[in-house]
Amino acid sequence: MKACSNEFVVAQTPEEAVDRLAALHQQATGALSQALKLYLKTRTKPDAEQQRQFRYPELRLVYLCQGEAPTTVRAYAKVQVPGTYSVTVTHPAAFRKYLLEQLGPLMNDFTVQVEVGLSQQNIPYPYVVEQGDELAGSGVTAAELARVFPSTDLSAATDGTADGLYDWENTDPLPLALFDAARVDFSLRRLVHYTGSDWRHVQPWILLTNYHRYVDQFIRHGLDMLVGESRFKRMVLPGNVVIERGMAEGEMQAIIETVVWHRYQMPAYHLQSDKEGDGITLVNIGVGPSNAKNITDHLAVLRPHCWLMIGHCGGLRQSQTIGDYVLAHAYMRRDGILDRVLPPNIPLPALAEVQQALQEAAKQVTGEQGDELKKRLRTGTVLTYDDRNWELRWAQERPLINLSRAVAVDMESGTIAAQGYRLRVPYGTLLCVSDKPLHSEIKLPGAAGAFYERAVTQHLHIGITALDLLRNQLNSLHSRKLRSFDEPPFR
Repeated sequence: MKACSNEFVVAQTPEEAVDRLAALHQQATGALSQALKLYLKTRTKPDAEQQRQFRYPELRLVYLCQGEAPTTVRAYAKVQVPGTYSVTVTHPAAFRKYLLEQLGPLMNDFTVQVEVGLSQQNIPYPYVVEQGDELAGSGVTAAELARVFPSTDLSAATDGTADGLYDWENTDPLPLALFDAARVDFSLRRLVHYTGSDWRHVQPWILLTNYHRYVDQFIRHGLDMLVGESRFKRMVLPGNVVIERGMAEGEMQAIIETVVWHRYQMPAYHLQSDKEGDGITLVNIGVGPSNAKNITDHLAVLRPHCWLMIGHCGGLRQSQTIGDYVLAHAYMRRDGILDRVLPPNIPLPALAEVQQALQEAAKQVTGEQGDELKKRLRTGTVLTYDDRNWELRWAQERPLINLSRAVAVDMESGTIAAQGYRLRVPYGTLLCVSDKPLHSEIKLPGAAGAFYERAVTQHLHIGITALDLLRNQLNSLHSRKLRSFDEPPFR
């Protein structure tokens, strides 16, 4: 490394850059944590010099464009215009793999200078408090701490880059990534709150569902993987409860039965691999577009490789039968939740790699192909509502639904696809028809039980198989369809 202006240091390799980011972050959070504990104990306020240490590290990339920019089919890790790009970084040690994946191609393919130093952005004190126990019984209020230490500033945690709110012609420096440190830290804490487990357990291959029955089958699948031959080594359950390869199956089952998953609004289950980044996370997001937007807002800061919606839907066509599958090729968004940032008239492209993986997975798992598979797997438009009782407005809604040629209706898929498009996370949807509300086929108790028993296991395994297929085509998965004109170099 060599020094440059303003206490920033030039990194010669991606590893040097990430190592320095990690060291600066550790120093800053350590200093803030120590000062906070001292204040709680003795009411000693940090002086100005100490306060200057409570800042996020910053990563800068100076693009020294020489001639024409190199051409690449890669959808990320590339720069388009000369200038300085920067982003504040949190938890660089945990994000090391991601950072190296971005910096490596950039430093190899482009004439860039990478610099690392301390930013001007303060680390809010709540982000260095792990459990909150140290605050309990101290007699110090949150308002008092906010007067002494940097506190959360929600105006600094925005999605302005993702939503295209920056004027790239007059912005200096330009954004290096979609999310800065404040936005990431905000979401990391929310993930812990909603899912019930440490954010570090979340895997980059994500299944989202709206029924707890899928959780039961995912746990069963995880047990089978840990007991048998597989790449998986542990499963982390809500509450950070861990079962690992090598345990007796009875011991695993006993641990699972102790998990109080219903304490958490959107419990998550993480099947972790021997190799970092090869595991699968399942999140039961519950019902509705608000939940769907909420959890994907936060999962997106982890930069997952893909999220897939696997849940239930209402079939809208007479030819469908309960238990059939719907592979969404398009979405009609009547959820309303994203209209201000991504108007519903903006088309959401189907990602070919994801669509093909889901179709191939359905063929492999069901054992059906050709016309036999087509009888059970319908492709078409999925209609997503924010109103569970949309049927009560059928007379008014029918003309629009008819024009859309929709084949299924649910309350999450359009939102999840829109969030994937908006936040540059590859997405896809495979739903299972659980009722036909327009054709007098509803889920009566007995029929529903039989349906769930038969359909859920197969449906889940199709989702898992699709993710396995996508793992083998990672370079093409991160589609250029998700990139805007003005796009940060990092994906």
